[in-house]
Amino acid sequence: MTAVGGAPEPSDRTQWTDSQEFMMSSEFDLSGVHVALTTPFDPETAVVDHAALAAHATWLLDNGIDGLVACSPLGEYPSLDRDERREVVETVARVTAGRAKLIVGVSAPNFRIAGDHTAHAASLGADAVMLLPPTNHAPTSTELIDHYRSVAQYDVPVVVVNDPASTHIDLTPDIVEELGRLDGIAAVVEASGDVRRLLAIAERAADLQLLCGTDDLALESALMGGIGWIGGFTGVLPIETRALFQLGRSGQVERGLTTYRQMLPLLRWSSRTRSVEAVKCALDHLDLPGGGPPRPPRRVVDEIEREIIGHQLERARAATA
Repeated sequence: MTAVGGAPEPSDRTQWTDSQEFMMSSEFDLSGVHVALTTPFDPETAVVDHAALAAHATWLLDNGIDGLVACSPLGEYPSLDRDERREVVETVARVTAGRAKLIVGVSAPNFRIAGDHTAHAASLGADAVMLLPPTNHAPTSTELIDHYRSVAQYDVPVVVVNDPASTHIDLTPDIVEELGRLDGIAAVVEASGDVRRLLAIAERAADLQLLCGTDDLALESALMGGIGWIGGFTGVLPIETRALFQLGRSGQVERGLTTYRQMLPLLRWSSRTRSVEAVKCALDHLDLPGGGPPRPPRRVVDEIEREIIGHQLERARAATA
């Protein structure tokens, strides 16, 4: 059977028929703190360093992280070819198996490519896939809905991502509400930077799980109904960021603000154009796997930025001490 709109046919594991409506598992739950993993590369060859990736992923789970996201924008997915993306997902899947949620970034220029990535993620037992709007053009509202509907027909929950700073496409609460009516759409990651969106989405798309997608709105998201956080610096400071998010989730505003203010100078890098480089720099400061150079044409941060990040990192580490 050909999927809607000509998308790749679901794998045998996810085959369905028109009479079988995709039903979301009642156990689907993306609450907690998750990490959008970086992709480490060999400094000499720029080949993916799978040993470092697995080591970083294992360290994060050992430190209480609830889920890992492979091939997100922070993982530099546009610089990976199809085989590399699959291999990265497979490496992370081996680490998360039985221990944590596996979320796979499947964003692509069109739903055929995104569907191919989704079928692969489903075959590995991914808990969810994370999908940006089409990355090659500004879609009409109808095209946008078709994009998500086509990917949502695979038997794996879809997490909608709103990140207009990188995509130049803003998924407004109106659009999110409409997407939330599609079978298979399970959650939304809000990364517009507009705190007003949080309550608007919670009110208008109440069936979708709401997750924070930008580190410098983590506390606000937790206080306004966000059940989860998919972050970059959560991959650098897993214990500290989990403590911060829990303060927000439990309504401990005064303690949360004290901690948050100390961490914010570092977390604000997540909303800047060099967020990938900043997170990798922070990992290098702590001698953690997952850092190192980004894949060209990205470059490492300069010495001044490196020193600034180092100071901000030490302040953030002390926030929950």
